[in-house]
Amino acid sequence: MPTSPTNSPAPEPSGVRRRALLGAAAAAPVLAGMSGAASAAPAAGRKKPRRLKAGGDLGPNVIVFDPSTPGIQARLDEIFRQQETAQFGTGRYQLLFKPGTYNGLNAQIGFYTSISGLGLSPDDTTINGDVTVDAGWFDGNATQNFWRSAENLALVPVSGTNRWAVAQAAPFRRMHVRGGLNLAPASYGWASGGYIADSRVDGTVGPYSQQQWYTRDSSVGGWTNGVWNMVFSGVEGAPAQGFPNPPYTTLDTTPVSREKPFLYLEGDQYRVFLPALRTNSRGVTWGNGTPRGTSLPLERFYVAKPGDSAATLNQALEQGLNLLFTPGIYHVDQPVRVNRPDTVVLGLGYATLIPDNGATALQVADVDGVRLAGFLIDAGTVNSSVLLEVGPEGAAKDHSANPITVQDVFIRIGGAGPGKATTSMVINARHTVIDHTWVWRADHGDGVGWETNRCDYGVVVNGDDVLATGLFVEHFNKYDVQWNGERGRTVFFQNEKAYDAPDQAAVQNGSIKGYAAYKVGDHVTTHEGWGMGSYCYYNVNPSIVQHHGFAAPERPGVRFHSLSVVSLSGNGQYECVINDTGSPTSGSDTVPSTVVSYP
Repeated sequence: MPTSPTNSPAPEPSGVRRRALLGAAAAAPVLAGMSGAASAAPAAGRKKPRRLKAGGDLGPNVIVFDPSTPGIQARLDEIFRQQETAQFGTGRYQLLFKPGTYNGLNAQIGFYTSISGLGLSPDDTTINGDVTVDAGWFDGNATQNFWRSAENLALVPVSGTNRWAVAQAAPFRRMHVRGGLNLAPASYGWASGGYIADSRVDGTVGPYSQQQWYTRDSSVGGWTNGVWNMVFSGVEGAPAQGFPNPPYTTLDTTPVSREKPFLYLEGDQYRVFLPALRTNSRGVTWGNGTPRGTSLPLERFYVAKPGDSAATLNQALEQGLNLLFTPGIYHVDQPVRVNRPDTVVLGLGYATLIPDNGATALQVADVDGVRLAGFLIDAGTVNSSVLLEVGPEGAAKDHSANPITVQDVFIRIGGAGPGKATTSMVINARHTVIDHTWVWRADHGDGVGWETNRCDYGVVVNGDDVLATGLFVEHFNKYDVQWNGERGRTVFFQNEKAYDAPDQAAVQNGSIKGYAAYKVGDHVTTHEGWGMGSYCYYNVNPSIVQHHGFAAPERPGVRFHSLSVVSLSGNGQYECVINDTGSPTSGSDTVPSTVVSYP
């Protein structure tokens, strides 16, 4: 994140599609389309593995409170002290509040900390107090307040307004704020976020210094301002379309949505609620009684603990179980293979998968209804061809009635230490919904450098009919997003080009200066995007020129709305916004160049 505010294109990289199948780990067989497939028969004389036990304890880093728990504030403060500055630490925590009313709390939320209520509705769990994110740890700069979340709670803020000054990978889901919501730090310093979904804010939302924000299927009492790119879809009370001044992009509804699975209590038994699919959705899912959807008992999940191997996780999946990752770090030496339709893979407290020896961390077969949610994938030290693969190469099944969803699944290359990959996320399965992701090649932390944490591509979409709602992809060596599938749609995109390019030659794309942040394949006939921004901050070599932020074939069916490019303090410049259209950026004033609609 920022620390301060007619050429013919080169051929598209021919290896992108193949990379999904290269490498020893990625070449392991995928049982595509198998429902509840049993594991292969054991070799002669080898005992069949003992069946794994489902359900059970959630582990030491899931802290559960009820209204009678003594010392709640002290425990919250203890965890915050540990996590406040631990940007690349190993601590992971999930804070769970049983239904009821809690008085006088201020839950300050640090890195890798998730706070959630355990009711079916946010209003089942009320905190008369605050769930706070501020930036005191970073001198009032909120641009690095990553990797934390709040979900399924009602808040009655002490001052009337709750502060949630976050950056990327910090979702605010299924929340009811009985007051206002301030998205800026106390000092109103730099801020770069963020994401709200399925939430109701009775008062006004004030983003103030937030450079960009996406709000989906929610209800707000008002919205005060915006800096560069504020996007709304399906939001009751959203401001009217105004881009670029004011910088609002407003869609009346969201084309397709299905809210993230969540843990809740039925009596004293844990279950996971699976919200129903909605089309052309608007407003919250929980406002009128029991939300629509189904649920699964915890006994249908293998409750994974740090130290579990990929073989154990795959055995659980082959038994027909779902996966619940408890907070912690998981090393996998082969892909976690999701082959059964409707499998749920849910993480708590930013559970983190690290592939070893160049493995792919997780692969999904070409099956209906898989839900991936709430975890982080951290690249390993040996280059992985792909970190997350949704559908095998050539996946072609129609999943429109029951799509695969990828929600709050975040990918990181470097930062916590050296890490490498060729492509971070590949989406091959049709109709997949990517609902909030941050795919980040680190620009700071440990193991950071143009080649040290190299990753050429952030997100590659090969499947048709894929929808992205809340797409944050930053700093990749080549294309941040390359979209090869037909009829793709993106509602909100935020990007920064890689800071650390050493010179113009390092980013040269044939005859074009720089790789676009968002590239639509030359063969694509239908594609649409709304509310999309790309920023450059070439601080290693500020003389670098980026020809455009967006590249797409010039066809009537390929359309974009509300595009912007920004040079941060003049560190590098853009010549155009999309293709050869749009004014260049200039100087050091950090003023966006915009295109309202294209073509």
